[in-house]
Amino acid sequence: QVQLVESGGGLVQAGGSLRLSCAVSGRTFTNYHMGWFRQAPGKEREFVAVISRSGGSRDYTDSVKGRFTIFRVNAKNTVYLQMNSLKPEDTAVYYCAAALGAYTVRMNEYDYWGQGTQVTVSS
Repeated sequence: QVQLVESGGGLVQAGGSLRLSCAVSGRTFTNYHMGWFRQAPGKEREFVAVISRSGGSRDYTDSVKGRFTIFRVNAKNTVYLQMNSLKPEDTAVYYCAAALGAYTVRMNEYDYWGQGTQVTVSS
């Protein structure tokens, strides 16, 4: 019923930038808080960033504060993750996710997930 499609991943040098996009269809976009999570090989999926339905609240995991920015353009049903000053430890598959209920950083509270996009940061 709800589809999320990420794009924008790729290979960059440490210190470089990428912008990830997530296009949402199938339901009213503004019903959902939107989050970004990431998963490195052999690691559990972890929270990266979240933005509220209206875009008025944003939160980040400590390791990306000051480097990453989450924003949404509700008229385009799209959420973005601008990633600057990338580090090798940012290498992971990045997933966008939609939460119908509470504004949350908890993975298990999200209802829908995209297919993921690979981000690789070389040193």
